[in-house]
Amino acid sequence: MTAKRPAPELDPDANPASVARAIILRQLTNSPKSRHQLAQKLAERNVPDDVAEAVLDRFEDVKLIDDAEFAQLWVRSRAQNRSLARGALKRELAEKGIAPDLAEAALAQVTDEDEAAGAESLVRRKLRGSINFSDRAERDKYTRRWVAMLARKGYNPSAAFAVVARVIEETLEGETPHYGPPGDYANDI
Repeated sequence: MTAKRPAPELDPDANPASVARAIILRQLTNSPKSRHQLAQKLAERNVPDDVAEAVLDRFEDVKLIDDAEFAQLWVRSRAQNRSLARGALKRELAEKGIAPDLAEAALAQVTDEDEAAGAESLVRRKLRGSINFSDRAERDKYTRRWVAMLARKGYNPSAAFAVVARVIEETLEGETPHYGPPGDYANDI
C-alpha cells in the first residue's frame, strides 16, 4: 500500500504563472481535461488562486481549454466504449465541473435508439449458451443481474427490464429443443 505524497510546495523562487502553465500543459498532454479538473490540479500544487484563474483564462482564450468540446468528446467516447447511458454520463460530467447547459448539449448526441442499442448489446454480451431460461428461477436470477448491471451504467430501471425481457424472450424463441446425445442432431429433423 502506497501512501499518497503531499502536494509539493511551490518553489519560492519559481514564477507561479510559469509553474501553473507547466502543470496545465503536462495535464493536457495526457488527456483532455475540463477547466474544473485543471483548477483542482493547480490548487493541489498550491498555485495562488488569482494566478490559477489568470492562467486558466489565458488557456481558454487560446482554445487549449474548452469545456464544451471536452463534454462532446467525453460523451461520445464513454457512450461508445463503455455503453454508458445519459444518466451516468450526466453524473460524470457534473463531477468534472461541466456546466449543466454544456452537459445537456453534449448529451444530445446520444439518442434513445443509441441508448437502447447499447443496453441490448451489453446484455447480449453476457449471454451464454449454458443458461437455461426455461427454468423460471434461472431466468429471474439473470434478469436481476443484468438489470443491476444496466442500472450501474445509468440506464433507467423500466428500460433495463424491457431490454432484458426482450433479449430473454428472443433467446427462448430461438432455442430449439434437442433430444438425444450431444452431437446427434438426427433427432432434430
